[in-house]
Amino acid sequence: MTSPVRSLAASRTPLTFAAIVLLFLGLASTGVAFGSTWIPLTQVWDVLLGAEIRGKTVIILQFRLPRVVIAALAGGGFAVAGYLLQRVARNELASPGILGVVDGAALAVVCFLAALSNESNALLTSVAYQPVAAVAGSIAAIFVVFTFAGRQSASAIRLLLFGTAVAAVLKSLTVIAMLVGPVYQAGQAARWIAGAVNEINWNEIRITAIGMLPLTIVVLIVARRLPPADLDEMSARSVGLNLPSFRIQIFVLAAAITALSAAFVGGVGFIGLMAPHLARRLIGRGVHFGLIGSFFIGASMLVGADLIVRLLFSPTEVPAGTVPAVIGAPYFLYLLMRNQRHG
Repeated sequence: MTSPVRSLAASRTPLTFAAIVLLFLGLASTGVAFGSTWIPLTQVWDVLLGAEIRGKTVIILQFRLPRVVIAALAGGGFAVAGYLLQRVARNELASPGILGVVDGAALAVVCFLAALSNESNALLTSVAYQPVAAVAGSIAAIFVVFTFAGRQSASAIRLLLFGTAVAAVLKSLTVIAMLVGPVYQAGQAARWIAGAVNEINWNEIRITAIGMLPLTIVVLIVARRLPPADLDEMSARSVGLNLPSFRIQIFVLAAAITALSAAFVGGVGFIGLMAPHLARRLIGRGVHFGLIGSFFIGASMLVGADLIVRLLFSPTEVPAGTVPAVIGAPYFLYLLMRNQRHG
């Protein structure tokens, strides 16, 4: 028999999910409307639905909408990657940043920029290869973590410890790569690492979306096997799941999603930590609602962060990634202390 509490929670899930989606749409609309001049929301939606408004259409479609779209895609991607990692690691402290995934992507992109940029700050190759560099760096970081963990890689705690150590080393290497490179490369790399969504064009969004499509399909396929991942290794084997092998697959998948999200936006931290927590508290532990809810919460976080820095620092362009870092670092310490008390 289903308990009344569980039935009530299940009945509230669609309403909560709808509220999360509406919050995202509100933030996204406001993000497009706000700028050097305010554009009424009615005109924003008219343009998005195909209307031509003189003096507004170009501003909305070419300057303001791209930064909102890339913020939504990247923020949602970080959140989904964090959700996968926390579920399969059975640890609420797991996130792309803590496991070295973000720092692996950062080092690869900085090296990419340093090696293939000229003195005019222009890439000597197609920008489409930047996500390839980020994905390669993230997967390499995961490989290093598992290599060091060795036989202890079946332990989620061990993976977190080795991931934190590898992340620290990669961060140091990234700083060194920036310092030894020319100043023009260091400036662009520093902006990328902080996490900025301005100066994004539709070609970069198209590359990100094309890469996200097959990864989304894979996520939906593996999501059906996520609930047994909450079990210990022996219990998982009893239901036909090789947990260590499945954990490696999820880590690689999360690394690819993180790298693609960070390819043009940068290493935005802590969204992958906070968004899955909020999704579980608001929606519950249902996998598919949790994944989609995490996406919209993460998207709302980065779109909202970009809106906050524009409101506070306009006309200066401050990287949007600074806001999740300011909020996320104390939140991580809170989780750490709470786990210590419970442990």
